[in-house]
Amino acid sequence: MSKPIALVTAPFRGPGLETLNGIAEVVLDPWIDHFPLRLLDGDGLAEMVVATKAEILIVESDFVNGAVLDLPLTAIGSCRGDPNNVDVKTATERGIPVLRAPGRNADAVAEMTVALLLSVNRGIVQADSDVRSGQVYQKGTIPYQRFRAWQLEGSVAGIVGLGAVGRSTKWRLEGLGMKVITADPYSTDATHSLDDLLAESDIVSLHAAVTPETSGMIGAKEFAKMKKGSIFINSARAQLHDTDALVHAISSQHLSGAGLDHFVGENLAVDHPLCAFPNVVLTPHIGGATYNTEVNHSIMIADGLVTLFSGGQPTNLVNPEVIK
Repeated sequence: MSKPIALVTAPFRGPGLETLNGIAEVVLDPWIDHFPLRLLDGDGLAEMVVATKAEILIVESDFVNGAVLDLPLTAIGSCRGDPNNVDVKTATERGIPVLRAPGRNADAVAEMTVALLLSVNRGIVQADSDVRSGQVYQKGTIPYQRFRAWQLEGSVAGIVGLGAVGRSTKWRLEGLGMKVITADPYSTDATHSLDDLLAESDIVSLHAAVTPETSGMIGAKEFAKMKKGSIFINSARAQLHDTDALVHAISSQHLSGAGLDHFVGENLAVDHPLCAFPNVVLTPHIGGATYNTEVNHSIMIADGLVTLFSGGQPTNLVNPEVIK
C-alpha cells in the first residue's frame, strides 16, 4: 500500500523526521524558512493540502481553521504545548485527531530564564555596551565600581508555576547554589503560597500559563510584597504581570532589575519606559528558539502518529473522544 502524504509546515528535524518518513510521504515546507514571513490561515492551508493531496497536516504557527477542516484529513499535529492555533472543536466534530507537543521547549526556556537572570544581576548587557562604546572608564570610574553585585549562590529564588518549564528552571537554579521555593495551587509539590513566596524571594521567576485566573497575577500589590532590591524575571508571557506596575517598581528602585522575554502584541515600542532602564534586559520571545525544541516536537508528533495509526491512543492526543 502507498504511504499517506504528510504536509509539514512546521520545522521538523532529527529522529522524528526519520520516523515520519517511515510512515508517510513527507512534503516539508516550514514556515520559518520563508523570508518574508509566511503564516497561513485555513484557506491557505487548504490550498496546500489540495495541491499536495495530503492526508496528514503538521503545523507550528499556521492556523488550522475554516476551509482546511472541511478536507478529508486523517490527523493534525500542532507542534505546540497548547494547540491554540487549531480549531480543536471543529476538528473533533469532523472526527480528526489532533496531536500536540507538551513541554517541547521546557529546557530551552529554562536556559533563557537563567540567561536573563545572570544578565540582569551582573549588568552584562550594559557592560558590553560600555566596552563597545568606549565608555569603560566613564565619569572617572572603573567597571569594578559600577558592576558590583551579590552572587546568586545562597540567595532565594521563587518559581511561580511548576509546569515543565518551572521544573526545568528549578534544578538549574539549584545547580547555581540557590535555595528554590515554589508556588502553584495546582501542584502538590509547591512549597509556598504566592504571597509568602514573594516576601521571601530574592528572585521571582514566572512560569505559569496564561488563564483568566493568572492574567495580571503580578500587579502593584504583588510587586510591593517583593523584597526591596529583588529581581523579577518573566520568560513566560507578559500578560502575567502589570507592565505599568513593573515600571513603577523599577523606577522607584524597589526592584533592582528585571528580565523579560515577552511583550503584549509581541512588540515593545522603543520609547517605552522599560527601554530606558539599564537594569532591565529585554529579549523578543526567543526562549524556545532552539533546534532542540524542533527535535523534541518532531519526536512527539511523529511518535504520536505511529501510535495513532497502529490503533492506540497517543498520550499527546488532544481529543481522544474521536477514537473511542
